[in-house]
Amino acid sequence: MKRILSTVLLLACVAIAQPAQAQTKIAVVDLKKVFDGYWRTKQADAQLKERAADFEKARNGLIEDYKKSNDEFRKANESINDPAVSQEERDRRKKDVEKRLQDVREQENSIRTFDQNTRQALGEQQARMRESVLKDIRGVLDEKSKAAGYNLVFDLAATTINQTTVIMYNNLAGTESDLTEVVLKQLNANAPADIKVQEVEPKKDDK
Repeated sequence: MKRILSTVLLLACVAIAQPAQAQTKIAVVDLKKVFDGYWRTKQADAQLKERAADFEKARNGLIEDYKKSNDEFRKANESINDPAVSQEERDRRKKDVEKRLQDVREQENSIRTFDQNTRQALGEQQARMRESVLKDIRGVLDEKSKAAGYNLVFDLAATTINQTTVIMYNNLAGTESDLTEVVLKQLNANAPADIKVQEVEPKKDDK
């Protein structure tokens, strides 16, 4: 998104620097609306949630094993001071407790490693998804822009580092120069039947 924003700002500067006789044709698009409404985004989100649920299930299993081991360690540790047993038995139990403590610590490390690997795996999957979806959107957007002869397309959803809108005013939203709906419509043209997508309202001048 930052790369797209930088490109937009650079192109805007180029447009301003052009001679007055070189007319610049500008369009807009709400990239967030297109991204969120694209069926592949919904599909990828569902896959991400499913994988996250699998990870959570596996983690719960690790936690249950850890709780069991920790409880067994606690009971074994308490049994060391049993006055009814011999010193030899106490020594044996101490060694058993030390081993159980080591096992508990190894399980704690395993859980931490599992959490780190899970976050990394989900983050990488999400990044790949976003890159693939944005590539699709950019392809359709380029096609529509070139066909209509637009020189620049601004993202209505773009924000600055301070979370303020980049485009402070525009009168193109909802007009034929707003490519949001036409791009989203093409992207969702072949959406699978099991994925619900938002129906695109035809423009008043559509036939």
